[in-house]
Amino acid sequence: MSKVSPCLWFDGEAEEAAKFYVSLLPDSRIDKIQNNTVDGPAGKAGTVLVVEFTLAGQRFMALNGGMKMEYTHAISFSIDCVDQAEVDRLWAALLADGGKEEQCGWLRDRFGVSWQIVPRQLHGYIGGPDAAGAARAMQAMLGMIKLDVEALRRAYEGNAAA
Repeated sequence: MSKVSPCLWFDGEAEEAAKFYVSLLPDSRIDKIQNNTVDGPAGKAGTVLVVEFTLAGQRFMALNGGMKMEYTHAISFSIDCVDQAEVDRLWAALLADGGKEEQCGWLRDRFGVSWQIVPRQLHGYIGGPDAAGAARAMQAMLGMIKLDVEALRRAYEGNAAA
């Protein structure tokens, strides 16, 4: 078990967010829910204060901090996707109910958290041994919103779009 775990700040949505995130990936679960014991800035006695959860084997904490805080791109969570189907599934799920698309495989979910939905193949294309192919793949990626494995492969190989 890791000594370090991210803590995400919410304004009353910690449990909803944690349940949503654990529904997306295998090896994920809610581990513990701690309620407020007294009325305070984080909520009334009996409401959720902290949710400890595991997301794809990584421990997280969701905290209802008592006020809305904005997330920045300085912190994001990258999901290593095995194929285009997983990219598509996670992209759609994280955008549902108010998420926002961004460039190069980035998005913000409805809670404002930044995610990178990355096909495993990307690093082999943009960091591959063929420097010209890697440059073409990088250029292709920079023009994408959701990453497209097949288009990245074609760019790396120097093939025109099918």
